[in-house]
Amino acid sequence: MVHLKLKFISLASPSIFLILLLCLPSPSTSDLSSEKQALLSFANSLHHGPRLNWKPNTPICSSWIGVNCTRDQTHVLSIRLPGIGLYGEIPPNTLGKLNHLQVLSLRSNRLIGNLPVDILSLHSLHFLYLQQNAFSGDIPSSLSLGLISLDLSYNSFSGEMPLAIQNLSQLVVLNLQNNSLSGPIPDLKLPTLRRLNLSHNNLNGSIPFSLQNFSNDSFTGNIQLCGPPLPQCSAVLPSPSSPLPIFPQSSEESYKKKLSAGGIIVIVASVIALFLLVIIVLVLCFMKKKEGKESVASKANGLGSGNNERPKEEHSSGVPMAKKNKLIFFDGCSYTFNLEDLLRASAEVLGKGSYGTAYKAVLDDGCVVVVKRLKEVAAGKKEFEQQMKMIERVGNHAHILPIRAYYYSKDEKLLVYDYVSGGSLYTLLHGNHGGTGKTPLDWDSRVKILLDAAKAICHIHSKPLGKLIHGNIKPSNILLTRDHHSIIISDHGLTPLMTPSSTTSKLSLGYRAPESIMSRKCNVKSDVYSFGVVLLETLTRKSPDEVVDLPRWVHSVVREEWTSEVFDAELVRHKNVEEEMVQMLRLGLACVCRVPEERPGMEEVARVIEEIGRSSSEG
Repeated sequence: MVHLKLKFISLASPSIFLILLLCLPSPSTSDLSSEKQALLSFANSLHHGPRLNWKPNTPICSSWIGVNCTRDQTHVLSIRLPGIGLYGEIPPNTLGKLNHLQVLSLRSNRLIGNLPVDILSLHSLHFLYLQQNAFSGDIPSSLSLGLISLDLSYNSFSGEMPLAIQNLSQLVVLNLQNNSLSGPIPDLKLPTLRRLNLSHNNLNGSIPFSLQNFSNDSFTGNIQLCGPPLPQCSAVLPSPSSPLPIFPQSSEESYKKKLSAGGIIVIVASVIALFLLVIIVLVLCFMKKKEGKESVASKANGLGSGNNERPKEEHSSGVPMAKKNKLIFFDGCSYTFNLEDLLRASAEVLGKGSYGTAYKAVLDDGCVVVVKRLKEVAAGKKEFEQQMKMIERVGNHAHILPIRAYYYSKDEKLLVYDYVSGGSLYTLLHGNHGGTGKTPLDWDSRVKILLDAAKAICHIHSKPLGKLIHGNIKPSNILLTRDHHSIIISDHGLTPLMTPSSTTSKLSLGYRAPESIMSRKCNVKSDVYSFGVVLLETLTRKSPDEVVDLPRWVHSVVREEWTSEVFDAELVRHKNVEEEMVQMLRLGLACVCRVPEERPGMEEVARVIEEIGRSSSEG
């Protein structure tokens, strides 16, 4: 009977099974929904400011600040909420439910209480940044074996270091400084460990042999800690004691004398040891203070080396220097790194421009940014900061690459941008190194790139109150994503900060308006001229490097009625767009008119390009 029943169900099961599948909720949607609920429970249990915009009716992966999801939008991959004003105790069964979480940064908030065990034990967790909070209690002993970077510094953790740290075979960074940890240091035989800081705790005993290659900065501030790289351990042996007399009352005075002598020896030895320790600490502080003056410049030189090697001083945390010389982040930025993290990142030279050198920096947590190291900055600190505020007021725009953070010191000026992976318009047109690797660009793609760039410049000119200009428009500053869908213009607003020699360098001279070369000043009309040169370069695929004066060369070709010869051969092959190409050429020539007042405004330029693009698509 049972056999017959099963057979009947198997015959009917395909349709029933399909209906059940359609009725059941999608597993991925269900997973993301549960993770969303866990994050809402986390946020609702803490005090926070208005910057935390997590709401039940908004999409978690695209609109929640600090939250990034997997590519298929099914799980939360990272949470970055540094310095966002979180206050309170993290309840268990909230963040610990995010089973695909790889990066968690809650640094520089006011989180208190014990750290929930379920967070550190997340199997997917690779990077944990909880420094500069007020966590207390023991560090949980259940640790994710996949941890690569663990930073619990500047909290109030107590108790001993968990022995489970010895099992973290992938650990690269361990920062536990400025807590109240006690007891001995475990023998961390971790071949991947590159950065270690256990300073300013209450640790005692000798430093394990496996950690003696780290600098003394990794261990200072633990007065009961000894052994390389700190001073050698030296035990004070007690004096041989005489046997107690059989009759104490008859020799009491003699016994007191012996005890006093032994006590004096111990006291004197202790005073000498303490005196030597004070001298060593003073010498170390003096040396560190002397080195600190050059640390930022030397680390920046490490960033600019163009290779993937890290500076030798990477084992020290450098937190005092990072506090003294801070990166200034713009509002809305969710990056979690500090200055020291940035300067220690693996660096690759992307290119050298008229304003400085750009590097691709890969940080320990996998975050990729672009760092521009400015050269020949003429502005003082106050003027520099005021210009940064003006640039920040440009706000978010789909086709403008925002500055995420900046750093200003006497010796170094750094800007931090998001990394855009698709190269620049220059590389698409001319390729890398001598014109190799040119990318085929059809007419529609060129029109779209020019239109998006024009809209971006319009936005810059309109904010704030028309006082901001770009000042350095050229194809290498028009960036593209890998799919060429987003066109982003960079380097805006930096010209007023630079010396005149940098604004008239050979790298950008072919894009400068004649009047700005003479006066060394830029305005909205000189931006129009620069955009006109870019437009002509996009049509002809000739750069000012090949032709000394590109606008004059185009004029000469058109004057001789060789109009078809002026265009890139690849464009000429496109049918039914000849009229639109000529219209675009006329617009470019109008932009490079030598009389500034006769050039169109950028709004007019954008409008004409949009009409040309529309007519070519309709045709």
